[in-house]
Amino acid sequence: MNSTLQLTGIGLRAPHYNDFLQKRPRVAWIEIHSENYFVDGGRPLTLLETLRQDYPISLHSVGLSLGSADELNWQHLKKLRDLQNRIQPCLVSDHLSWSSIDGQYFHDLLPLPYTEESLSHLVNRIKQVQDYLGRQLLIENISSYVRYPDSTLSEQDFLRETAEQSGCGILLDINNIYVTATNFDENPYDYLNAIPGHFIQEIHLAGFSSCVINEKEILIDTHNKPIVPAVFDLYRAAITKYRSKPTIIEWDTDLPSLETLCLEAYRAEQIMRETYATAKSAS
Repeated sequence: MNSTLQLTGIGLRAPHYNDFLQKRPRVAWIEIHSENYFVDGGRPLTLLETLRQDYPISLHSVGLSLGSADELNWQHLKKLRDLQNRIQPCLVSDHLSWSSIDGQYFHDLLPLPYTEESLSHLVNRIKQVQDYLGRQLLIENISSYVRYPDSTLSEQDFLRETAEQSGCGILLDINNIYVTATNFDENPYDYLNAIPGHFIQEIHLAGFSSCVINEKEILIDTHNKPIVPAVFDLYRAAITKYRSKPTIIEWDTDLPSLETLCLEAYRAEQIMRETYATAKSAS
């Protein structure tokens, strides 16, 4: 497939720097993990400043810990704002999660209790971050492996209300919907039905692994394998409902060649084009 992609891109990782510079793959855009570029100079920033001339770049953060009870990390936010001002990204995003307590950070994205109290807390913090950055923030749904017994809202309703009340956008991770729904024996298509399309500014696709705990298979959001057909099927349903949305392929560990990663992007683009064309003709 040699046509230029219109809406589908890839997550750029350091092992692909040289290949990306030399081959300039025809992907629509690229996404980076913001925290990897919190530096004053050096090759990573030089690379981004070069690539931003040819590719839109989005900043995807993992360290804002938006759901934490800690004070917002203003030092971290300043680094994000400095990077934003330097790169001029098309989108900036983080997660519906928390990852710190008493200033101690965990290397994980942990779920929130889905209650009115935590919703109010999260909305207030997102508003502060958006005011500080001077732009809309996208919030991504995470993969979950535990549930809080005091939750009064479903995750999808909590995410929708977060966007409604804070003015943030949604980064809808299709793989995370599938992983969480499978782990809790739920229907992933119910999640799609609960999220209005006008909130969704971006979609993520990725692969997962599995393990067995207490004789039950648990899916783990590892981003180290190709996207499975069931996730592509869910993506197809999302495009049918939401129409075309900018999409990023995430692959973080056990990285394949750049060509393999781009092939995943081509597959997603083809699904988007075919599904959108079918939905448009039927409407």
